Amino acid sequence: MTRWVLGHRRLVILVWLVLAAAGVATVGDTVDRLSQGSELPGRPGQQANDLIRERFGGTGGRNAPLLVEVTVPAGRRADEAEVRDAFDAAVRRATPPGGRYASFATTGDPALISADGRGTVALVYPPGGEGPKAYGDAPARVRAAVAGVEIAGAPVRVTGRPLLTGRDSGAARGPIAETLLGALGALVVLGLTFAGGLAVIPLLTAAIAIPTTFLLVGGLTRVTDVSFIVQYLVALIGLGIAIDYALLVVTRWREERDRADGPDPNGRVEAIVRAATTAGRAVLLSGATVALSLAALVVLPVPFLRSVGYAGLLMPLVSVAVTLTLLPVLLYVCGARLDVPRRTRRPDGRAWSAIARATTRRPVPAAVIGGALLLALAAPALTMRVGQPQVTALGRGGEAARVFAAIDGAGFGTGIAQPIEVATDGDARALARRLAAEPGVAGAIAPAGWDGGGLRVVDVWTADDPAGDAGRDAVGRVLAAARDTPGAHAGGGPAQDRDFADAVYGSLPLVLAAIAVLTFLVLMRSLRSIWLPVKALVLNTVSVAAAYGAVVLIWQKGYGSELLFDTPATGAITVWVPMAVFAFLFGLSMDYEVFILTRIREAHLDLAARGVRDTTEEAVVIGIGRTGRLVTSAALILFLAFVALSTVPVTDVRILATALAVGIVVDATIVRGVLAPALVTLMGRANWWFPHRAGGPRASCGADGPEPSDDPGSGRS
Repeated sequence: MTRWVLGHRRLVILVWLVLAAAGVATVGDTVDRLSQGSELPGRPGQQANDLIRERFGGTGGRNAPLLVEVTVPAGRRADEAEVRDAFDAAVRRATPPGGRYASFATTGDPALISADGRGTVALVYPPGGEGPKAYGDAPARVRAAVAGVEIAGAPVRVTGRPLLTGRDSGAARGPIAETLLGALGALVVLGLTFAGGLAVIPLLTAAIAIPTTFLLVGGLTRVTDVSFIVQYLVALIGLGIAIDYALLVVTRWREERDRADGPDPNGRVEAIVRAATTAGRAVLLSGATVALSLAALVVLPVPFLRSVGYAGLLMPLVSVAVTLTLLPVLLYVCGARLDVPRRTRRPDGRAWSAIARATTRRPVPAAVIGGALLLALAAPALTMRVGQPQVTALGRGGEAARVFAAIDGAGFGTGIAQPIEVATDGDARALARRLAAEPGVAGAIAPAGWDGGGLRVVDVWTADDPAGDAGRDAVGRVLAAARDTPGAHAGGGPAQDRDFADAVYGSLPLVLAAIAVLTFLVLMRSLRSIWLPVKALVLNTVSVAAAYGAVVLIWQKGYGSELLFDTPATGAITVWVPMAVFAFLFGLSMDYEVFILTRIREAHLDLAARGVRDTTEEAVVIGIGRTGRLVTSAALILFLAFVALSTVPVTDVRILATALAVGIVVDATIVRGVLAPALVTLMGRANWWFPHRAGGPRASCGADGPEPSDDPGSGRS
């Protein structure tokens, strides 16, 4: 295939340029067509929210309300007729056309008056769509409507989850700035790796792969909903994957070129072919394992994550295609010119060879110490809670956060930022009184005027944040009580969040089994081994668990979130993040496992072909020595991409980026640098055991000699 590609260079370049240009030209339309919602068809919370939005002009449901607040000076009370009526008039004027609101004047409910009597809050539901920008510019218009309004000398202020998240305030932006930041970091790493102009080539492949992937995502948006989160993943994770794959092939090409004897007037065609035959096959295998792990998201009954799975499939597949077709052409055309002047270069890294030799000489202590470190990192994952981040962790330092802190401190209840909405065809006031009596409930209101299509809406909120244990338990009691009431339908954000968690993690055994079986089959066939794939699966699983543990410590418990992100503990990990982390990190970690194991197996076959009896330890030293620097550079590039991703001003995206960044660092150091070589050494000849095929050639490979020479590295490296 590589020879054919090199023989049709102009055609290959033209095809990829056309695809990339089309991707660039349509990227704006693609981003505009991305879905902002996270629907769960058939789930009770989704059904209730759909019913509420249908009957009440597109207001409420999953979308949290804006909170309008005033705290009058000491000596005055918010329930005085003058204050009450003035505040109600201000809120009514600020409510967008078609919206609905509730204040003390419309409910007479003391739940909307603070404990000291000086503060009052109104809930405003503008009409809106789905997703992170559901209200469009409504929050800004509500803010503008009350700007400068004072009641008894106190300013009227606005807050709420839509403002605290920064999404509806215009803070959310496209991934261009983050991508440029990640690309700059990658260029620095590549420059240090290659010490010359050769660093440009991997960036060129990424510059083709990313817009081409966006082009294909644009096609997906025309047949199914694709989540807005995909734009960040394609731009940043796609950047890291494309560069990593190119880095592997370019590094091998350089090694083969240095090994070649004599000048090659055709641009060292054979060096390119050998690099594609060896490293290129490792790239193909790596891409397949990443695609398989991301394809597992497709089986989930959650359209949001299913769309992430569809788009995630495209990233490694496009990157593999670019690496195996365009990259050989780039190496042929300009590789030799961009490479630094020839000098003696060691194919292996001295530092990594020394680490590998120390590990293989003492594999038991290395395995024990490495395993203990991983398990210690993974232990906090046992306390993980999934759900929406605590409201107090959102909008840190902004005006909306200060206003909400005042509301929370006045005793209204933290859950007021995300009420449960219950639609009923019965007595709404009686239902509100019943739900208000549930333990942990801070307020339940049935405002006058909240009726439509034969239904009325009751809003219920908890004293504690629904992300915490107490708030979660209170939400469960309210939902159970509401759903036990004939004619009542319980929705709102907390209800749909619980349904989301049940949908995702109720299918977890199926997803894990699918990933494990498919990955095992691909690795078994490619590595011609039974136990190497088993080891890879175990190490990857523990590596992902360590990333979970780290993100629980940093975000859920808050050990470092203040320092790193100026954000307090979230109390919970966003419900979709752990599943997405597993799919992405499992696949990306397997990349490095494949790079290393492929090279170890190649060294083992070469040593066996030369008659070396005990090949495993030396093969490990050679494999780690020749891939250690490569894996370190590749992991650093991905780490920098995730650092860039963490600058997105959306808390759940930052949680995802943190988990991926920590996971990649742990995987490239403890797992691949210590545990993998130690375990391969301990397994010895068992690494190479593979069942015989009846009547067929020998399929295993021990110290007596290599298997039949269909492996790219057998005898030729």
